[in-house]
This record gives sequence, C-alpha cells and structure tokens, in this order.
Amino acid sequence: MFENLLVQGLSGLASASSLFLVASGLTVIFGVTRIVNFAHGSLYMMGAYLSWTLVTALPRGHLGFWGGVLVAALIVGVIGVLIEVLLLRRIYKAPELFQLLGTFGVVLIVQDVALMIWGPQDLLGPRAPGLRGAVEILGVRFPLYELFLIAVGPVVLGLLWLLFHRTRWGTTVRAATADREMVGALGVNQRMLFTTVFFLGSVLAGLGGALQLPRESVNLQMDLAIIAEAFVVVVIGGLGSLPGAFLAALLLGQLQAFGILIFPKITLVLAFLVMAVVLVVRPHGLLGRPPASAHAAHVVEPPYPPATPLARNLGFAALALAVLVPPFMGEFALIVFTEIAIMVLFAASLHFIMGPGGMASFGHAAYFGLGAYGAALLAKHFAAPMELGLFAAPLMAGFAGVVFGWFCVRLSGVYAAMLTLAFAQIAWSTAFQWVEITGGDNGILGVWPSAWAQPKLVYYYMALVLCVGVTLLLRRAIFAPFGYALRAGRDSPLRAEAIGMDGFRIRWVAFILAAIAAGIAGGLFAYAKGSVFPTYMAIPRSVDALLMVLLGGVQTVSGPIVGALAYTWIHEQLMRSFDLWRLFLGSVIVALVLFFPQGLVGAAQRLTERRK
Repeated sequence: MFENLLVQGLSGLASASSLFLVASGLTVIFGVTRIVNFAHGSLYMMGAYLSWTLVTALPRGHLGFWGGVLVAALIVGVIGVLIEVLLLRRIYKAPELFQLLGTFGVVLIVQDVALMIWGPQDLLGPRAPGLRGAVEILGVRFPLYELFLIAVGPVVLGLLWLLFHRTRWGTTVRAATADREMVGALGVNQRMLFTTVFFLGSVLAGLGGALQLPRESVNLQMDLAIIAEAFVVVVIGGLGSLPGAFLAALLLGQLQAFGILIFPKITLVLAFLVMAVVLVVRPHGLLGRPPASAHAAHVVEPPYPPATPLARNLGFAALALAVLVPPFMGEFALIVFTEIAIMVLFAASLHFIMGPGGMASFGHAAYFGLGAYGAALLAKHFAAPMELGLFAAPLMAGFAGVVFGWFCVRLSGVYAAMLTLAFAQIAWSTAFQWVEITGGDNGILGVWPSAWAQPKLVYYYMALVLCVGVTLLLRRAIFAPFGYALRAGRDSPLRAEAIGMDGFRIRWVAFILAAIAAGIAGGLFAYAKGSVFPTYMAIPRSVDALLMVLLGGVQTVSGPIVGALAYTWIHEQLMRSFDLWRLFLGSVIVALVLFFPQGLVGAAQRLTERRK
C-alpha cells in the first residue's frame, strides 16, 4: 500500500512539473499582454513534433537528444515571435475576446500544417540518454526520467525568479504585469517588451512539449489536451503569478494522481472542479491580486445604434429567403438550413450576456447540451412527445443557469469566463459518466419529433419560427429598460449601483435568460439530429458559439446572427470540399481578425459611417 502511494505521489510531482512548464509561459504572456492565447497549446505541440524530428535526425547520444530538445524550444520561440509580430501586434487594441478568435485561427492552421508535415499517426520518440532505467526509492523502483522532470519544474521556477527580480528587463515585465498603462506612460517600448515576453513564453511551451518526447507519443491532439489544463493552472494560481502557477500545478498534479485511486469517476473533471471551488472562495486565484484600478482605463462599449433602413431591408430579405426557398431544396439542404436556424439562436443567446452584459462565457454549450438532454431524457425514460420535450429543454437549462449563474456573475473578466468553463465541464462529465441515465459516450438515440413534425420541411419551419421568435425577444430585451440597465452595469457598475440598480440581480437574470434561450436551441437540435451525446456540451461546442459571436461582431446586435450564418455555412462547405479544411478556415479567421477587427457587421457599420 505504501509503495503504491509513493509511486502515485512521485508521478503526480512529475506531471505537475511538466504542466508548470507550459503554464508558466502562459502566465508570463497573459500577465503582460492580457491576451488569452489559445494557440499556446499549439506551441507545446510544435515543440514535441520539432524535437522528434531533430532527435531522430541527429546522431544518437547526449548532444543529439538534448541539443534537439533545446533547439526545438528555440524554434518554437521564433514561431511565437512571428505569431506576435504578424498577428497579435496588429490587434492589441481590438477587444480581448477577438484576440482569442485570432489565436484560435492559429490553432486550426497549425493542426493542418502538422498533419501535412508529420501525418496523422502517433510518433514515438527515443528514451533520454543517461536517464534510462529506474532507481530504487524506499524499496520502490521509479523511472529516472520522471525524477528528472520533478527537478525541472523548481529549477525553471528559480531561473524565472532570478530573471524577473535580478534583471532590468524582469523588473519592467513585473511592472507591466501590475499596471501596463503606467509602464507605457513612462516611455517603455511596449512593442519590444511584448515581443520578448512572447518569445520567452513560447520557448517555455516548446520546452514543455519537447520534454514529453520520452514519456508519451506525439500526436495531433496534444494542443487542445494541454491548453485546458494550462488555463486551469493559471487561473487557480492567479493570473500573472508564477508562484501561484507552480502551487496550482502541484495541487492539481497530486489531486489527479491520488484522485484516480479514491474517486476514479471524477478524474475527467477534477481539475475544473478544483478551479470552480477556488474561484468561488478566492475570486482572483490562490496567489492572484485584484486588477489595478487606479490607473486602468475603463473602456466603454459604444451604444447599439438603431437598425438602418438598409439593415432592416436586408433582414427582411434574408427572412423571406429562409421562408420561400426551402420547399425547392433537397433533404440535405433542409438539414443544413435547420442547423443554421438553431445556431443563430445559440449565438444570439451567448451574445445576450457577452454584448449587453459584458460577461464572457467559455462554457455556454452547457446550457445548449442540458436543453438537448432535457428533451432526450424524457423521450428515453418516459416516452414523452416532442411538445413536452421542447418545454422541458429550457426548464432544465434555465435551472442550471440559476445555479451556475449565481456564482459566475459575481466574477468578471477571464475569471468569470473560466468559471463558466468549469461548470460546463462538470455538466459534460456528468453526462459522460452517468451511463445508467444518459447512456454515457453512447448517447441517447431515437429522439424523434412527433409524427406531424417528422417531414424535414415541417420541422424546419417549426425550428425557424421558434428560433427567430426567441432571437427577436432577446433583441427586444436589449432595447427594453432591462437591457439599458444591463448595459449601464457593464459600462459603469459603480454609477449604476449608486443610482439604485441591483447589478448582481440584473446580470443574474440576464444569465438565466441566455441559458433558457440556449436550452431551446439545444432541444431543437436534439430532435433535428435524433440523438444526443455528451459532445453537445463539450469545449469545442462552446468555442463554436464564441466564434459565431466574435465573427459577426460582439458590439452589434445583429452580429451573432450574421456570424452564425457565415460560420455554419463556411464550416459546412469546407468540411465537404477540403481535407485540410482547418487550414483554410483558420486562414479565413485570421484574415477577418486582421482586416475586420470589429467583426463582419461592425466593419459594415464603419464603412457605412465613412461613406456618410
């Protein structure tokens, strides 16, 4: 028994040390640039692939292996600099979440580039020379390479501490982490500072990936697998805090190592569960500090202008096409049009809290998925008809919105967004592992509409009416007194509270309404597909909703509608036409970020204003 505990503890330390390497780079980058760098996992994956190429090509031995690892990390640092100079430097003044959209485009591009260069198969690297075999510790044999990794984390932490506390550059970085605007006012070259910080963070990510070569196979799923855990570590430790990231990595490493022995069914969601508890108790992480407000410039979002006659005419024309064209289309086209209508409502529900509410959500798919399960569970266990299922879908999603929203709306910024992600992962894990009720990974099949709605054209019109109707109700709420109060709390919370507005209650109600709308979309999606799976509330589904909103323009009311139309159509066409559709879609996203930083609708509004 003691031997097993010792092995688990040491394994947890090795995993924590590896995770800290990646999280430390993410901490440094976010602390200075305030960019949620979704591509950090891609840099980690590139470090692993490049080190495999170099190590297998160079002569075997210490110089070939360790030289390949270090060179791979440096090359990844250069790649990070190129990303910063060519993309991020051009959009530093864009909304923060739009920067997230740009880095996600980089993720898609890197995935297909890696696929073209190294292929889809897993790659196995050689063992580290000099660290093969095992050593005996208190009667237990433990791999030497794992002991090496345990030592790497504290060494890197110590070197980073010396760099940030004993050099002029490090002092500047710490100052920028505390108050970036004041550092710029003092004459520091922020562009060069951001570039060097990005280089350091990218090198750490590449080094973390390269050091995994003797431990695990190199594959195309490494990027998304590591980025979620790295974000969790950074948020638990406190944004911008290296000691906090190290402490959080140790905590997660040990909890995951022993959690699989004690509670094996919660290991999939343990990290997010810990993050949710930490954020509820300490909203700024274990060692994080509240953001400096004395010198921080609060950005007030522009007011939503009323729809122009041209915009109204375009909207009526699009609605007329959606009503008149489907009878002349084939069955597949009807399925696509139905999905587009549902995605419009899904995107509009997320925009309702992101735009007027100013609350970013990384886990909005939870309410979409819970709505789908609300309908599917009634159909499976009680043979309930579609009408009752569509009534239960918003109820189940709305109940989750009541519970989750009560915690989420108390936070702001990235902390609030990560808490929504934590709750979404908890919901996903419940659906994935509660096999007796939800069917687990096999899902729930046979979720069909009522007989009168089974013809594809009839179901499409029903979905169109519901989605357009609920979307218009959300739009009406934005321009109602409730919407103005919600925007007042977003732009000037202190003034809103001073004149008697209950900011918490207003945000909470908005969160619940958004969850209900997403639940309706999820229920319609369940009957459209005839089945429900845990992937409906997984991270990629939440990312899809974010992309739709940001693509159309979060600062516009019609942005999520246009974004949902564009993203769903482009995604569908690319998947059917190209094997490397991620490369093309990522390039389109990056181009839109560079040339239309306010989204498609925002760019159209600016063009109209310039012409006037």
